[in-house]
Amino acid sequence: MKRKTRWWWGCLTAGLLLAAAVAGGSLYLLDYALSPENRGKDVEGSVRYMRQTYPWIEPWMDSLRSVQALRDTFIMAPDGLRLHALYAAAQQPTARTAVMVHGYTDNAVRMLHIGYLYHRKLGFNILLPDLRFSGLSEGNAFQMGWLDRIDVEQWIKVAPTLFGDSLQMVVHGISMGAATTLMLSGDSLPAHVRCLVEDCGYTSVWDQFEKELKEQFSLPAFPLLHTASLFCQWKNGWNFHEASALRQVAKCRLPMLFIHGDADDFVPTQMVYPLYEAKPAPKELWIVPGAAHARSYGSFPEEYTERVARFVIPTLQMEDAK
Repeated sequence: MKRKTRWWWGCLTAGLLLAAAVAGGSLYLLDYALSPENRGKDVEGSVRYMRQTYPWIEPWMDSLRSVQALRDTFIMAPDGLRLHALYAAAQQPTARTAVMVHGYTDNAVRMLHIGYLYHRKLGFNILLPDLRFSGLSEGNAFQMGWLDRIDVEQWIKVAPTLFGDSLQMVVHGISMGAATTLMLSGDSLPAHVRCLVEDCGYTSVWDQFEKELKEQFSLPAFPLLHTASLFCQWKNGWNFHEASALRQVAKCRLPMLFIHGDADDFVPTQMVYPLYEAKPAPKELWIVPGAAHARSYGSFPEEYTERVARFVIPTLQMEDAK
């Protein structure tokens, strides 16, 4: 009898230790993924990075600063966080407006190369939000596009107060910003959103984290990813499975341009194919030869600009003709 009791106590102790290890590991994983050391909080460092990485946009950046054309604006999120964005009106009055959404550990400043594309090259108004826990926006964790989509939708609604009514808008996201764009694409959007561009977005938070868990820690999804997803639901109000760009894009009826580098090993190139297949027409796909993650513009700035212009501008003109 004593031996049997000891056996049961041993099993219970082992079970409790295993549960504690899984819970601790899951909380560590959640913190590691959503609250890492974040270069996107260093705004001045980001300015230096942009000058070094994209030297051809430096004169444009300086000209915006010298005439105070690049401005700050803030909104309050439904949960009380203060969110920031940069914006600049086009040199000539226009309804054409681009909202650009940055990636993981980036910020609005680190999207200024795409701002240059739309503002300097194409003559658009530009609006660049800092997502939560990025730049000058508040927050203590990334939301991987899922809650961010709601914040970006707020910015989309604010844009007419900055640039005037009757806007013709494109939303353009890179990496986590592309996932944000994909995720908001399935929601009901204002009529002034006319088309979308996603550059190297992931299919879902679950898929991306499963890939990172295997590559960085050589661990399977079960059980850590399952329990981390539950903790994310408890802490942030969403879970890894529901944060699905794939399900959202299947509901999208707006024109969308998909861009992905064929040398992307962070968000694997193969993720773009199910996303593209799930999206109803109209749509276009550009697989960029030799481009690493989020480097398609940096690798081919002129072709990137031409392809975006060729997709976006006719779409806006077509919508106006309706």
